[in-house]
Amino acid sequence: MPRVRTFIAVELSPRVITCAGKLIDELRVTGAEINWVRPQEMHLTLKFLGDISDTETPDVCRVIKQVADDFEPFEIICRGAGAFPNNRAPRTLWIGIQDGAEELKRLQAVIDDALNSKLGYGKEPRGFYPHLTIGRVKHAEPDQRQQLVELLEKHANFDGDLAIVDEVVTFASFLGRGGPKHDPLDHAELRGRAQ
Repeated sequence: MPRVRTFIAVELSPRVITCAGKLIDELRVTGAEINWVRPQEMHLTLKFLGDISDTETPDVCRVIKQVADDFEPFEIICRGAGAFPNNRAPRTLWIGIQDGAEELKRLQAVIDDALNSKLGYGKEPRGFYPHLTIGRVKHAEPDQRQQLVELLEKHANFDGDLAIVDEVVTFASFLGRGGPKHDPLDHAELRGRAQ
C-alpha cells in the first residue's frame, strides 16, 4: 500500500515570501553551508503526520475541512529573525510571527486534537511555536557562525510583512535531488468563527 509523506500547513502571501527571500540574501553572505528553503516551498507547518497510507489522506482532508469550517480568516504579521535552538547555536533559521500568533496556536491545537480524537494520530509532543523556516544550517566554521549570529541579532526586528490566513492546506511531500517538493492534496477554507 503506497505511503505519502503528509503535513498540514498555511501558505503565505507573495509579499511575505519576497521579504523572506531578501533576508535569505542577507544571511547568505556568511558562506556557511545552509539548506535554504525555496520560495515555492515556504509555508507555516501546523502538523506533520509523516508517512501515512494514501487511503488515509481523504479522512485527514475531511477532518481538516471540519476544523477549518469553525475558524474565521485572520491576519498574521511576520516579524523578527532567529534560530532554533537559539541564536548562539543556530541550526534552524526562521522568521517569527508577531500578530496572529495566538490564532495560529489555537488553529494548530484544534487540528492536533481533531486528528487525535477522530483518526488516532499522536498529539504534538513539543509546544507549537509559530514560525516560518527559511534555512537549516548544515555546517558553519566558527567565523561563519559568529557572522550568522551577528546578522540574526541585526535582524531581530526584521519586517516580514503580512499575510491573510484564509485556508489550511494538506500537503504531500516528495524528497528529490533538488530538495523537497510539496504538492497540495486539499485546500480547506476558513469559513466560520472559532469558539
